[in-house]
Amino acid sequence: MTDWPEADEETPWRSDERRFSRRSLLGVGLSVVAAGGLGAVVWQATKSQSPKATPQPLGTAWNDLNIPPPGPADEFQYYTVVEPVPVVAAADWTMTVGGLVGSASTLSMKDLRQLPQTGLTRDFQCVTGWRVSQVPWSGVLVRDLLREVKADSAAGALRITSFDGVYDESLTIDQAKRDDVLIATSMYGKPVSHERGGPVRLIVAPMYGYKSLKWLGGVEVQAEVTPGYWEKRGYDVDAWVGQSNGRTDEPT
Repeated sequence: MTDWPEADEETPWRSDERRFSRRSLLGVGLSVVAAGGLGAVVWQATKSQSPKATPQPLGTAWNDLNIPPPGPADEFQYYTVVEPVPVVAAADWTMTVGGLVGSASTLSMKDLRQLPQTGLTRDFQCVTGWRVSQVPWSGVLVRDLLREVKADSAAGALRITSFDGVYDESLTIDQAKRDDVLIATSMYGKPVSHERGGPVRLIVAPMYGYKSLKWLGGVEVQAEVTPGYWEKRGYDVDAWVGQSNGRTDEPT
């Protein structure tokens, strides 16, 4: 049986864990270059630690493809483009929904849980090469949210933002309405931990992990796609697993 990584908010951060930029994964002897305005990226090979360490000046932009990070298979790794990311309790979390909708809304966790709930179990694939098998998520399909807020039928895309204040992503309306695109509130039967992008995150199961935005804070319904954080830095907008970013991974 696979030893699944757990999403446990109570597990303390281990002070002996090492943090890396993505470029530092290239190996010993390659120096880490400052990010030059492109944002720092933090990597953590861990199962369930919460990011409580003292912030450190880190890393470089994520510019290297096909570089699998070290560490065991079937283990989530921690990435962020800012440090630290604010910790928001589930009871305090809200998400704004605006743009081309019937009326702009601010939703709480209670509001989300009153919408139809859906389970989704799929592999999670990162564009850097690591993969976690058959991760069980549950939450609200994005299409159910769009129906609830009466998204304009002429809308063409979503812009999704993180409460870290920096990260954003995008999907076409057709992509967002798939039955494997989820606003996740639960992972492995537990609330999504802060480290895994909680209390609420996006899961875009058929695309590489950078599309599955963590620390969800807002959704804007738009006429056209707006390239997200990593797309502005050269990554594919349509990030289908095995069909983009020069990779040939098995589709998820």
